[in-house]
Amino acid sequence: MKSKLSRREFSAAGIALGLPHALPMSTVISAEAVLPTIRVIVGPSKHPPGTHEVVATGRLIQFCLDQAIQKLGLASLNVQVDDRWPENQRDLQATQSCVFVGDFFPPMRMEEKDQIMADLGSMMARGVGIVCVHYATGLGAQDVADDGSHPLLDWMGGYFATRCKHHQSVARIFETCTIKPTDISHPVLNGWKPFTFHDEPYINNYFGPNGPAENVAILATSELPPQNPKTETVAWAIERADSGRGVGIVMPHFIKNWLQADLRKMILNAILWSAKQTIPEQGVEVALDDIAQFKPESVDPIVKAKTK
Repeated sequence: MKSKLSRREFSAAGIALGLPHALPMSTVISAEAVLPTIRVIVGPSKHPPGTHEVVATGRLIQFCLDQAIQKLGLASLNVQVDDRWPENQRDLQATQSCVFVGDFFPPMRMEEKDQIMADLGSMMARGVGIVCVHYATGLGAQDVADDGSHPLLDWMGGYFATRCKHHQSVARIFETCTIKPTDISHPVLNGWKPFTFHDEPYINNYFGPNGPAENVAILATSELPPQNPKTETVAWAIERADSGRGVGIVMPHFIKNWLQADLRKMILNAILWSAKQTIPEQGVEVALDDIAQFKPESVDPIVKAKTK
């Protein structure tokens, strides 16, 4: 019988063996009990060092959520990071929210795409949450119908449409851009204030042929592009009729920008809100002063403005 590794042993083994899927496990759970779980799914990425860094980002999100769970006294909530879709239906039943990082919406680029989408459909129908970060909000022309329809539009309320026939979103690195919370009352907005950074927040995102649905809340905007600015939505949330919650946040591109406390708070608020947790008035505050511990390929790349 195979023995289970502790989180530290699992991480060390993965690093030693050079396994791309060897991500740290938050908690070792017995076969008899599976805790309610926030499941972070790491999809494939071909971006250069310092950008996207999806494996390191998976570790980083888990680290931050573990701190938040301890600080907020959510002892019964587990965090699991995977780069493969779970095969065990018990694990899927325990999932409270799926958090995706990767190049494009990961299920569209993973093996057994049809099975994953079917599983997700069942999970969303019973109220499981979904959060997509940066490029994981993205769908390409090969992923969607010519009219732009796709389950992600229903599950999350919108998406980044890249090279699509029906719509063309824009991905461009801006030397400086200011992200502002909207003036609505929403738990994901708790405790964070406007911030300015160097990053690639996607603009002209797609919310359906008639714009955002009534149950979609615009959470954050930015005046972009600088040479011809207009108010662009860069974070949004949906409360679905099935009781599930979805959030799209189209940043950060650079892993070093996780050091931006207000951005980090917005994303952590979103993840815990999607898992139907109560967000404190001051937001989810987690200390983070070191990116290197998550073993990214680079944290300070030389970059040039580009458009996907």
